[in-house]
Amino acid sequence: MDWHTMKRRLAAATGSLPLFVLAALPLRAQTAYRQPPATIQQILDAPATPTVSLSPDRTMMLLLERPGLPPISEIAAPEYRVAGIRLDPRTSGPSRQNPARGLSVMPVAGGPSTPIAMTLPTGGGIANLTWSPTGLRFAFVVSTDDALTLWVGDLASKSAKQISARRLNAVLGAPCDWTTDDALVCSLIPDTRGPEPVAPATPGGPIVQEALTGSADRAATYQDLLKSPHDEAIFTHYATSQLARITIDGSVTPVGAPAIISGATVSPDGRWLLVTSLSKPFSYSVPLNFFPTKIEVWGLDGRVARTLATRPLIERVSWGGDGAQSGPRNPSWRSDAPATLVWLEALDGGDPTKQVPKRDRVLTIAAPFVGDPATLLETEWRARGITWGTSTFAIATESQSRQRKTRTWAIDPSGKTAPRLLWERSTEDRYSDPGAFVTRRDLRGRQVLALTADGKSAFLRGNGASPEGDRPFLDRITLATGAKSRLFQSTAPYYETVVEMLDAKGERLLTRRESVSEPPNYFQRDVLRRIAPRQITDFKDPAPQFAGVKREVVQYKRKDGVTLHATVYLPPGYDKARDGALPFLLWAYPTEFGSADAASQVSGSPYRFTRPGGSSHLFALLQGYGVMDDPSMPIIGFDGKEPNDTYVEQLVASAEAAIDHIVSMGVADRDRIGVGGHSYGAFMTANLLAHTKLFRAGIARSGAYNRTLTPFGFQGEERSYWQAQDLYERMSPFTYADKIKSPILLVHGMADNNTGTYPIQSERMYAALKGNGGTARYVQLPSESHGYAARESVGHTLFEMMAWLDQWVKPPKPRM
Repeated sequence: MDWHTMKRRLAAATGSLPLFVLAALPLRAQTAYRQPPATIQQILDAPATPTVSLSPDRTMMLLLERPGLPPISEIAAPEYRVAGIRLDPRTSGPSRQNPARGLSVMPVAGGPSTPIAMTLPTGGGIANLTWSPTGLRFAFVVSTDDALTLWVGDLASKSAKQISARRLNAVLGAPCDWTTDDALVCSLIPDTRGPEPVAPATPGGPIVQEALTGSADRAATYQDLLKSPHDEAIFTHYATSQLARITIDGSVTPVGAPAIISGATVSPDGRWLLVTSLSKPFSYSVPLNFFPTKIEVWGLDGRVARTLATRPLIERVSWGGDGAQSGPRNPSWRSDAPATLVWLEALDGGDPTKQVPKRDRVLTIAAPFVGDPATLLETEWRARGITWGTSTFAIATESQSRQRKTRTWAIDPSGKTAPRLLWERSTEDRYSDPGAFVTRRDLRGRQVLALTADGKSAFLRGNGASPEGDRPFLDRITLATGAKSRLFQSTAPYYETVVEMLDAKGERLLTRRESVSEPPNYFQRDVLRRIAPRQITDFKDPAPQFAGVKREVVQYKRKDGVTLHATVYLPPGYDKARDGALPFLLWAYPTEFGSADAASQVSGSPYRFTRPGGSSHLFALLQGYGVMDDPSMPIIGFDGKEPNDTYVEQLVASAEAAIDHIVSMGVADRDRIGVGGHSYGAFMTANLLAHTKLFRAGIARSGAYNRTLTPFGFQGEERSYWQAQDLYERMSPFTYADKIKSPILLVHGMADNNTGTYPIQSERMYAALKGNGGTARYVQLPSESHGYAARESVGHTLFEMMAWLDQWVKPPKPRM
């Protein structure tokens, strides 16, 4: 049904009444879940498009069959929220999961898919899919109501089975890692685990924290932290695991002793383990990644070959991107070597404000891990990572987050030649982005640089941002000179990305292609012969109700000359000459920039296949609204100032420009425009209602409205409340709650675990609005986190949103 037909039927059925009238709903503390119109429900109830995992030899694809939205019974199932994580006590794994329910395999060359033969337990789900080093087999974790177990599939026989009934422990991450094609190392529930600790019937005493060091131990407003000795006991009980080697014939050999193991990765040669474990004293101020930590190298017999670091509790955590932990950090295996450990160490103690000639050092040590480590590289900026290639070639990056700069170096791991700068660029300049180096899986199953056979060239894959929009590409780069040749670039009317190179020359590609009318599917391309691509998959349109939606990427200017962009959507069947100006919804999210030029660059593509899912605002299109999606809301640092110094002024100017443009297009009614956003977009929404009269109403989901509750920084703001008190208060819409006269819908998950967006943010904002005579509705979603997951919650959120728009935005503005 198109929008014009829908409008006529609605008018006939209800006269001038809107579709939903929230004012008629009973005002009670709790109500039953409501649902949006049937057309939206049909989309919500559809199964998700399968996800794809390519085999290491790039000849086969595994398709994971995903269900639709999970029920509220799963999202609200018992869980513990401790040490910054959420765990399911039934399975000893993460809570709130919605795993795949089936597996099939199909050749990359094309042909039908074949289901993997296996007998899953009733209700069993599939997660943590990993390929063995050579790709002969694949492993995955099967979840039931009370356990996680290891299953292994065989690609040749297209079958899979459980190889051990031992219960896995996935509380602190993926539980298994391949050692060889015939064995894995996994985290198990220890045989010595007893019953769950029982909470005391009465308190044993007060909870006491103290600061006596005199150091400024500042940290972000983390969620789900430990709060009591019982929480500590629960965390210890469920996070303690036993490493074990499990072979594909089912034999289980313990490795080491039980401990709170937060990570265990196998060396490329399969002979060593990099093990990270946690210990007391725990913290009630920071999550588990700052707890006392020991980093060790173990043999497969559990013997410690080297202790890399023993780090104490850290409660001073920098908010900015250039801060770092002192001592060894980010340990990993060098992927192109059998067993070489690599890690970073800060030369500035992790403090980016210190003036030092070099900020970071990269160190390595090879098996058997005795003697002193070797310094591979020292960086002027913060080291970010290395992509390994050969014994004499790798790619290293460093960056300055505050200055929005990055450098890419060609380095020689053997140390025979000095590092060579490939490029230095602004991280904000999308147009000049050369792309990322392409990697491939080697014979040990590790990702290394994809190089030509002679080792003289590598490959770059990027978004291809341009004034015409994103045009993804694949380049070959000559390493000695930096000269590039383009092998592939997406062309209109398609948006096509390179998923994988199917040969060493980059002449045969696996791509993922879509268009405005065609859903994303996988294709095989021969760029040498330049023949038509061959379609591999045939995924269908998950929401054909949107086929008639009209989409246009538009450009316009702010009053200070900054160029802005947005995507304008119009409902199915809409005709401007016949239907005139529509009620509109602007849905946005502010972004900080260091320059106007960077803020003015185009992002996205006009050729994407757009279909809504979850609680998407685009569902408003099926209710007769136009939508201005992601209109640029740049917050720019002008004349040496920080971006947020003029946050409100720039926000208002961007909103004014957006409205002026859609009104000038003749598709939007200036008197019937609403605004909305999620998280930082909700913060934006409340600010726009506080400082302008541009909008009839607003929808603010899971936002933070009082910045004094995030006093050590937020978003890109690194100054603390005590360093910029006036700014924190000026940016907080809570400060101006008495100025918000337009109706605002506040929605918040009652179990929001996002840093800074405690549910109390919406609770106190609603109280402030109500206490000052504002028009507001506050919807709390039981058990939901920062994003809403359960089918019932998503449906109710969309019901609330559509009802709010129908009540406050759609009706013509009364004439004075």
